Amino acid sequence: MALSPLNAISPIDGRYRSKVEALGNYFSEEALIKYRVLVEVEYFIALCELPLPQLEPVSSSVFEDLRGIYKNFTAVDASAIKEIEKVTNHDVKAVEYFIKDKFDGLELSAYKEFIHFGLTSQDINNTAIPLSIKDAMNDVYVPEYLLLLEKIENLASDWAHIPMLARTHGQPASPTRLGKEIEVFAVRLKEQFNLLNDVPSAAKFGGATGNFNAHKVAYPTIDWKAFGTKFVQEKLGLHHSFPTTQIEHYDHVAALFDGLKRINTIIIDLDRDIWTYVSMDYFKQKIKAGEVGSSAMPHKVNPIDFENSEGNLGIANAIFEHLSAKLPLSRLQRDLTDSTVLRNVGVPFGHTLIAFKSTVKGLGKLLLNEPKFAQDLENNWAVVAEAIQTILRRESYPNPYEALKGLTRTNEAITQTSISNFIDTLEVSDTIKSELKAITPSNYTGI
Repeated sequence: MALSPLNAISPIDGRYRSKVEALGNYFSEEALIKYRVLVEVEYFIALCELPLPQLEPVSSSVFEDLRGIYKNFTAVDASAIKEIEKVTNHDVKAVEYFIKDKFDGLELSAYKEFIHFGLTSQDINNTAIPLSIKDAMNDVYVPEYLLLLEKIENLASDWAHIPMLARTHGQPASPTRLGKEIEVFAVRLKEQFNLLNDVPSAAKFGGATGNFNAHKVAYPTIDWKAFGTKFVQEKLGLHHSFPTTQIEHYDHVAALFDGLKRINTIIIDLDRDIWTYVSMDYFKQKIKAGEVGSSAMPHKVNPIDFENSEGNLGIANAIFEHLSAKLPLSRLQRDLTDSTVLRNVGVPFGHTLIAFKSTVKGLGKLLLNEPKFAQDLENNWAVVAEAIQTILRRESYPNPYEALKGLTRTNEAITQTSISNFIDTLEVSDTIKSELKAITPSNYTGI
């Protein structure tokens, strides 16, 4: 059975494939193989540039031909490597043999044993995977994040002056402005995104147990630590973790996943607030011809985009949580649990992208219902009690809190008239009374 969106097990490769397809260039099996080939080729070139004595005849003129092995990498090449792996039963060794075959075609057969020279498979995996994550972040995640942030910021600006009844503990509270409440999410997102920039994309590169044992025994006079750092940081653009065991300790990538999880949590918070505002009739939603909101209730227009986003972010966060908790743990110099877990890195990115797109779509469908905002404020004159008692405190009026408490903590409706009548009973000047009566739920919105 050929794989299609209809028979894929995972929805990110099935129902939602079109939304996450760009991630295939970074997190698919083919992409992982390509990144491994890239690291192997660049490592060989770095040995030539060192130069190792046995590689000194290799001309720099062939370097671009070598780079063509990964720059022109195709699905056919990936399939060829998978065929080799059926024999080797080792994915990185299959990449090494594939490149050796390419060397024959480039008339570099004499240098084939310097492919993967002195390395262990984790020198390749622990550079290829962080490189793919870094590229996916820059090429796919960041543009989608910025689109979402821009949408939130635009709405915060558009709604900056819309007064709104706030609710704390679900109860009417001091009024606010809709734009400010949306801006809260924009600022939270930006602050967490800035923290991501402080997390290095770290890679391990140091041989079988991290000590460059094989390198040093073969070429004891070369500073292999300096070579490894230069290769990882200048050639690959990653941070060289040293010392390590056989594997990268994953502390930095765990920090990245924790940061991505916090961003997702903020968006869940936004999704839930907007969902609630829709249920309160603060927003209507644009209706698209032909769409059905319910199979039984034709009147319904459900806030499905925010629900879809929340659900996908929950799955993404569960996997990010497992990755960040599990990856830094490895028995002694290494165990293999990190290998199978790392193959799932693209999954939380996929669910995150689906969620980002859903939230943007949902925000784009919102129609402001200003009369409802005004109605809720008018129905809740009790919220100006805080303002009145604060001004009375300023004027050293005796027991102002208690006076307002007696007025407002009843089951009777508090209206503009009852507030005005209460103000008239206060023993304050007419100027203060005028100041108090000028306060309304719509203008008591702070800064």
